[in-house]
Amino acid sequence: MASDPFVTADHRVPDEYLPVDRRTIVICALAILIALGAGLVSRILVALIGLITNIAFFQRFSFSFVSPVDAHVGAWVLVIPVIGALIIGVMARYGSAAIRGHGIPEVMEKVLYGESRIPARVMILKPVSAAVAIGTGGPFGAEGPIIATGGAIGSLVGQHIPMSSDERKVLLAAGAAAGMSATFGSPVSAVLLAIELLLFEYRPRSIIPVALASATAAAVRIAFEGTGAVFAVPVFAQPNGKALAVYALLGAVIGVLAAGISRFTYRIEDLFERLPVHWMWWPALGAMVVGICGFIEPRILGVGYVNIEEILAGDIAGRALVVLVILKLLAWSFYLGSGTSGGTLAPLFTIGGGVGALAGAGLARLVPSWGLDARMSALVGMAATFAGASHALLASIVFAFETTRQPVGLLPLLAGCTAGYLAALLWSRHSIMTEKLARRGTAVRTEYQADHLAHVLARDAASRQVVALDAEESVGTVLDRLDTGAATSHQGFPVLDGDGLLVGVVTRRDLFAGDGTQTVRTIIRRPPAVVYGDNTLRDAADLMVTEGVGRLPVVERSTPRRVIGIISRSDLLAAHAPRLAAGRRDRHLSTRK
Repeated sequence: MASDPFVTADHRVPDEYLPVDRRTIVICALAILIALGAGLVSRILVALIGLITNIAFFQRFSFSFVSPVDAHVGAWVLVIPVIGALIIGVMARYGSAAIRGHGIPEVMEKVLYGESRIPARVMILKPVSAAVAIGTGGPFGAEGPIIATGGAIGSLVGQHIPMSSDERKVLLAAGAAAGMSATFGSPVSAVLLAIELLLFEYRPRSIIPVALASATAAAVRIAFEGTGAVFAVPVFAQPNGKALAVYALLGAVIGVLAAGISRFTYRIEDLFERLPVHWMWWPALGAMVVGICGFIEPRILGVGYVNIEEILAGDIAGRALVVLVILKLLAWSFYLGSGTSGGTLAPLFTIGGGVGALAGAGLARLVPSWGLDARMSALVGMAATFAGASHALLASIVFAFETTRQPVGLLPLLAGCTAGYLAALLWSRHSIMTEKLARRGTAVRTEYQADHLAHVLARDAASRQVVALDAEESVGTVLDRLDTGAATSHQGFPVLDGDGLLVGVVTRRDLFAGDGTQTVRTIIRRPPAVVYGDNTLRDAADLMVTEGVGRLPVVERSTPRRVIGIISRSDLLAAHAPRLAAGRRDRHLSTRK
């Protein structure tokens, strides 16, 4: 029936599911360009950190990336971080308050509730403020700010090119992943981090652009830094079964520690919130703690990537490592809690790696037969702290592997990070990334599960007892019958012709608005919206929202005017009953055990 308008054009059905389309290619191309920009910005940020460090600690003009540890400025270390903090306070107050913090929670909030729109000024002010903080001795890594900056680049492109908020989110995540990949040369873990913390979904049209962006940024890094591991450490020995069990237990303990670190950091932030001075002065107060800690142990100053490498290589141990861990924690938590601009990953790696190395070394002396390696314990501690604090399990495991290139560490990392993740979740519901959002009343669930409605077919959930109307029957007759029949609660009715084929759909309101002498056919206002029997309930729900209707006839794809059932909003809700019942059954069984 090629001439039938219902079959050819006038019926409205759900869009066919396509995992990717031509638009995906456009988004991929944009993501690659954004990654090139993020990769170059990461190099600029590193150079800017080097410039400010050289000016602040060595009184020379140079872009070389140096550590403040070698400056030997004496008591001036008490002043230099405060000067940087005052500059950041002015930038935050008169530039953009969005530069405060480590960046990732703010990016998450924009993804969830801001249509992935990040102001353009953040793209400039965030890396500059981070460079000032780190260059004047702030105990932060550059990864958090560059992740936020890469996300801002992607968001800015998405705001200047017509696209949906979903597409803009993908570009934001692509920029953020590119920033992390360009900083650490860890493209796979960057993609996983984007999935676990930014995308809030797992779809081909999202993953592909992000993965291409991450690979591109890694290539940019290779062009500048080569292909070596970020943390070059000696090859570790293969652990035995006993050692593997200890690494898992160690990961669990460190997971609790990571949750405690998150709580401690936010307690510090709460203390600053109670101060009777404007927040622009808070970073200067936090910087005083940095100066004192840096005076005692200069190695806590700056990004500290060298510290991480030395911990993993076993070059820092004993009392020196204890002092480094404690002072790094104090300096980082107070300065970050004050609202300055800085990252969290590198400090967490230093703290977690140090604790792991100390525990591993102590246990190796107590029970040498277990075959423990303090360096492997440091690696597990570093990654488990990241997993416990961020709740990004897969990113933590892969990151530790990509940055050290230690294949024998994968199994201990899997055991330790998973145990740490479990312990942290039991201890604290929110991560260091989501706690700030939760305090603002923002509900953040980083769980991903298949949409239940996407697995239920319309024909299986549809009501087979369809109350249909004859197209040629008068409206008055229909109303009389409905008032006395069993369909008084129905709000919509398929209208069939003499052959029992669908003509349209009318609502109870349409019937009451019509003239009683009119036929039902004449009050049909628009072509019907229908779903095929092999469509899913997710398709049906989306079509209901798009068309603004509360019920949909279910038809056969081969004969799309043959009604086989009807789906209502209540049917969509009722479809969740088996899932909820199964969940209650599982909880009941676990309680009985």
